[in-house]
Amino acid sequence: MATEFKLPDLGEGVTSGEVARVLVAQGDPIKKEQAILELETDKALIEVPSDKDGTVVSVNVKEGDTVPVGAVLITIDETVGAPAAEAGKEEPEEEQVKEEEPEEEQAEETPEKPAAEKPAPVRTPVQAPPQAEGQGPVPAAPATRRFARELGVDLSQVTGTGAGGRITREDVKAFTQNVLSGAPASSGLAIPAPALPDFSRWGEVERQPLRQIRKKIAENLSIAWNQIPHVTQFDQADVSDLEAFRQRHKATTETRGGKLTPTVLILKAVITALKAFPQFNSSLDTAAGELVLKNYYNIGIAVDSDRGLLVPVIRNVDRKDIFELAAELSELADRTRQGKASLEELQGGTFTVTNLGSISGTAFTPIVNFPEVSILGIAQSRQEAVVRNGRIEPRLIMPICLSYDHRVIDGADGARFTKHLVTSLENPEQMLLGG
Repeated sequence: MATEFKLPDLGEGVTSGEVARVLVAQGDPIKKEQAILELETDKALIEVPSDKDGTVVSVNVKEGDTVPVGAVLITIDETVGAPAAEAGKEEPEEEQVKEEEPEEEQAEETPEKPAAEKPAPVRTPVQAPPQAEGQGPVPAAPATRRFARELGVDLSQVTGTGAGGRITREDVKAFTQNVLSGAPASSGLAIPAPALPDFSRWGEVERQPLRQIRKKIAENLSIAWNQIPHVTQFDQADVSDLEAFRQRHKATTETRGGKLTPTVLILKAVITALKAFPQFNSSLDTAAGELVLKNYYNIGIAVDSDRGLLVPVIRNVDRKDIFELAAELSELADRTRQGKASLEELQGGTFTVTNLGSISGTAFTPIVNFPEVSILGIAQSRQEAVVRNGRIEPRLIMPICLSYDHRVIDGADGARFTKHLVTSLENPEQMLLGG
């Protein structure tokens, strides 16, 4: 019997993806858990496995297609190569899976009664924005509330287009686009971007479709730039002793499976500064009027890949020594460049480090990775003539660039943070010994 295999719910708000590679063809035998295609979402490259044994009757997608959750990917004949009794068992289980779709997705798609008769459930007071007197909760599914919270959108300002005025995910997206385009938030009317001229009038052009990840990068950066009033603090550290320390321990680190890059040592210095200034390791909850201080240190590392700029996260950096960090950073960066980092590994950061020192540049202004409140940029270190103890000496100088959310962090604290960071980088032995 032929059954359709549909793109399952991938979780974490992923609603669609672009087919990067089809791994099966018509007539191929497949096993349960065998990968049938690679799907590029806005967060990672994912292998989608089959949920049953059988033979591929047809492949309904091709490379480059954008497919939503629920789209039919392939058709499978379960009777080929499988006992009839076993094939008969699969169907009820499949039906049960369909009936047990996540409640959040059902809430998005199933028409609801008017909000006055059946208000949407509210998980916590943070998710329910203040209402005018006499009104009930804003009608929206939990998944929509989470999505709005991630974007910093107050649902009370969004006009719902669903049944009974219910707010959908698309309503939240439209509201965000209105704000980014400059339309008044309360009007619900977007000011469209001016139409582009016909560039071919002046010469030959070609058009390239944006990949899914590039669209997501553009969206995230637009949200961060719109939501966060940025300030960038510049400083520099004499890392001559740090580089000498790195060279001394480089070979030992390699024998333990890692590479002792400057980023590894920068991570340790960042932890000392974050512990001294906890507001840099926080997020601003504007709906609740609260600052969320995090008592864990998950540091995102910007990685340059063929798919675009990705930020995998190293968790609990404060609990790991330089050898553990070196091994983990090397392995995680490699998997990210290969598109093998999982969705979970690209989430949950509390602070981000982006190091362009291996390329070029004297300084830059990194954009804060929303909903974090600060990010550290590292430019290329250079030998410079420095006056020390009345004498001119060549020293290795590292430029550092700290961008932060000015709603949370004052300029004076930004300067104190960079000063603390510089002190740690200039005294590596003391830093690593916990002094």
